[in-house]
Amino acid sequence: MVLTTTGAKSGEPREAVVSFSRDGDDYVVVGSKSGEPEDPAWFKNLVANPVVKVEADGKTFQARATVAEGADRDALWDGHVAEHPQFAEYPSKTTRIIPIARLTPLD
Repeated sequence: MVLTTTGAKSGEPREAVVSFSRDGDDYVVVGSKSGEPEDPAWFKNLVANPVVKVEADGKTFQARATVAEGADRDALWDGHVAEHPQFAEYPSKTTRIIPIARLTPLD
């Protein structure tokens, strides 16, 4: 997926290529940064400015990002790891809780 966020500080469009999974009609992105100690910049941007542009599955659309918490986050994590097994090792590399966002299309 190409995810375009609005820079939290700059206000400028910022593109990032990210892995995603699906939960129904929603897209799920994980701010893993491969287990690094801090969240990726693109995740900080979508928290500050939750309306994003998504290019995935041959479509381009706007979506609203919502940070998942609790049982919803856990279920999304399990689904994402099932599709992308390499993500399973990332929590052991960091002390932070790896954030997850649900991207709900606005169309």
